[in-house]
Amino acid sequence: MNNEHNLRIFYNCFKKNITMKKFINVFIISLFLFNIANGQKINYGNNPVAGKYYSIRGIKLYTEQYGKGKPLVLIHGNGGNISSMASIIPYFSKNFHVIAMDSRAHGKSIDKNDSLSFEMMADDVSSLLDKMKIPSAYVIGWSDGGIVAIVMAMRHPQKIIKLASTGANLWPDSTALIPEMWKYMKETYQTKKDLPKTTEQEKKDWKYFMLDWIQPNISLNELHNITRSSLIISGDHDIIRLEHTLLIFQNIPKAQLWIVPNSGHATLIEHTADFCRTVDDFFNQK
Repeated sequence: MNNEHNLRIFYNCFKKNITMKKFINVFIISLFLFNIANGQKINYGNNPVAGKYYSIRGIKLYTEQYGKGKPLVLIHGNGGNISSMASIIPYFSKNFHVIAMDSRAHGKSIDKNDSLSFEMMADDVSSLLDKMKIPSAYVIGWSDGGIVAIVMAMRHPQKIIKLASTGANLWPDSTALIPEMWKYMKETYQTKKDLPKTTEQEKKDWKYFMLDWIQPNISLNELHNITRSSLIISGDHDIIRLEHTLLIFQNIPKAQLWIVPNSGHATLIEHTADFCRTVDDFFNQK
């Protein structure tokens, strides 16, 4: 969109006595439609047309919504944001009402608290659905988002229709994570635990790290109480041990297992087309 076109929109708005707020809305929508018409990619995670904040549980949760149909919540991983799930939004937004969110303390979501847990994030999703007046939704979670999906199925089963969880673990140790990953985490903790965290980014990064260093803490018995159909996914060379993913699958009563060939932790990015089709087929099973 060129500057001359922008100025014409501005001038026409004020000729019609449109307020600045309305002008900004008109301008943003015009820019969005122009980008779509010219085949430009949507900037998922930073799209003001689709973006909206919801005040829940003492924080402001940032979301972007796409498409129409059955509600589908996307939950990203540690340190990520909505853009982490960008590869699958175009596919699912064709037939679902996609609700992509920045988890608390991540992305554009505003959270001034100093604690973070998977239970808090699962409760956030439940409260978000309440705020949106959506009784229940399908859920796709990746990595920490996959853990959140599992915790949500334990704490708020009525809010989930079906869930797909990729790259999740139940506890933080070398039986859950591959040796290289666990060694890296131990070294990071030993190196940084006593260093001062003075900037906001340093404090945030440490909060992210500590989340995965001491959590989650989910027992196999707790998985037995999950009543929702669950697709448990892992790459065949994921950072989560294959044996651990099998334990998750074996202990959820209505679980299916998909080990993605030739894939690491980022199954939905490395094999986007297969991921979308397989998860969609699972969601549509009777």
